[in-house]
Amino acid sequence: MTTRILTGITTTGTPHLGNYAGAIRPAIVASRDVDAESFYFLADYHALIKCDDPLRIQRSRLEIAATWLACGLDVNRATFYRQSDIPEIPELTWLLTCVAGKGLLNRAHAYKASVDKNLAEGVDPDAGISMGLFSYPVLMAADILMFNAHKVPVGRDQIQHVEMARDIGQRFNHLFGNGRELFTLPEAVVEEGVATLPGLDGRKMSKSYDNTIPLFGSAKQLKDAIARIVTDSRLPGEAKDPDNAHLFTLYQAFSSAEQQAAFRAELLDGLSWGDAKQRLFLLLDNELGAARERYHTLMNQPAELEDILLAGADKARKTATPFLDELREAVGLRSFRNQVQASGAGKKKAAKSARFVSFREDDGSFRFRLLDAAGEQLLLSVGFADGKTAGMVSKQLQSALELDVREHADGFGVWLEGACVANSPTFTEPLECQAAINRLREALAAEG
Repeated sequence: MTTRILTGITTTGTPHLGNYAGAIRPAIVASRDVDAESFYFLADYHALIKCDDPLRIQRSRLEIAATWLACGLDVNRATFYRQSDIPEIPELTWLLTCVAGKGLLNRAHAYKASVDKNLAEGVDPDAGISMGLFSYPVLMAADILMFNAHKVPVGRDQIQHVEMARDIGQRFNHLFGNGRELFTLPEAVVEEGVATLPGLDGRKMSKSYDNTIPLFGSAKQLKDAIARIVTDSRLPGEAKDPDNAHLFTLYQAFSSAEQQAAFRAELLDGLSWGDAKQRLFLLLDNELGAARERYHTLMNQPAELEDILLAGADKARKTATPFLDELREAVGLRSFRNQVQASGAGKKKAAKSARFVSFREDDGSFRFRLLDAAGEQLLLSVGFADGKTAGMVSKQLQSALELDVREHADGFGVWLEGACVANSPTFTEPLECQAAINRLREALAAEG
C-alpha cells in the first residue's frame, strides 16, 4: 500500500533551523520512500491570518520554496505546490466549515491563547480575533483531507490540528459518505527529540519569540546566532549539565549517536561554553553548507521557482479537481444532467441511466458506444469481427472490478487483457479528460 504524506510551512518569515529539523528534513527523507506519495506545500493562505505585510508574505513564499528545493526535495517524485494555486482548497474549506462544530473550534490552541490573553488584559474576549484565526483549523483540515493524506509530519504543538482534521473528516464521512469513507483519516507524525527545537533562549524556536537561528544565512550569520545562545554561568573547566542545556539539545538534533556521546563527555569534563558553541557551529555549517549555496542560486532565479510551483499545482489539481467533484456530488451540489429521484411515499420514477448502444459498420465490423444519461458519448469501441465478441466486451466493462484506464495525448483508452477495447472522445484540456474519466467510472458502476 502506498502511504500518502503531506506537510506545509506557513509563509510568514525566513525559514529557520526549527523549520528544517521539525518539518522539512523529515519530510524530504520520507519522500524518498518508494512506498510513499508526498505532497508538500507553501501555506500562503495561512499566512494571511498572521501577517498583513504583502511584501513579507511574497518574500517568505520565495524563501521557503527555495529552501525546500535546496534541501533536496525531488519535485519529480513529490507534489510541491502553493496552497493559493489550488482553488479547490477554499471550496473544500467551506464544505468542511458547514460540518465543523463551533465547540471544536473553540478548543483550538491559537484561538484559546488569544482569548486568554484578552481576558488577562481585561478587554473583550474576542478583541482583535478574526474569523480567519478562529476557523483556520478548518482550512488546515482542507489541506490535509483534500489529498487524503495518511501521515502528516508536524511539530508537537501542531498535533491538535491533525486531530481536528480527523474529527471533521469523520463527521463528513458520517453525514455524506453513504457507507463510504470519502476522507482518509490522517495520522500526525512527530520525529521524537527534534520535532520541537529550542531557540536561543531555550523556548521553542519560533519567529514569534524572535529566537530563531536562520537556516541559510551566511556562515558568519550562523556563527553570530549560535553565539547568542543563552547558557548558564559555569566557567571553563567546570562540569556542564548536558541534559539541562538547550545548546546540547540543538547539537543532538543534527549529530550521530557517537558525536553526541563525545560532546556530552567534553561538556562533563568542563568544555567552555565558547568552545561548545564552536562545536555546534562546525556541525551545522558542515550539514548546511552545500544546501546554502543551492539556496542562494535559487533565490536569484524566481522565474524558475514560479515554473516549478505552477507545474506542481497542475499535478496536485489532477487529484483535487476530480475528488472535489465527487464531494460536490455527495453533498447534493450535482449536475442537472443526472436526474435526481424525488423522495416521497409515492411510486418513484426511475432516473435515466447510462447505456450501451451496439451497431455495425459499413465494413462489417461490430462496435458499441457507451452513452451517459444525457446521451453524451463516453466511449467508442474498436471494431470487432462479430457481434458476440462486442457484447462480451461490453459486459466485461460493466463487471470489471478495476477499470484499466490509460490516458494518451488527447484523451484516454480502456484496456482489457492487455488490449485497448475502447477510446474516449478527444479533449483539449487535461481537466476535461479527468472529468470524463470520473463520469465513465460512475456510469459503469451504476450499470454494474
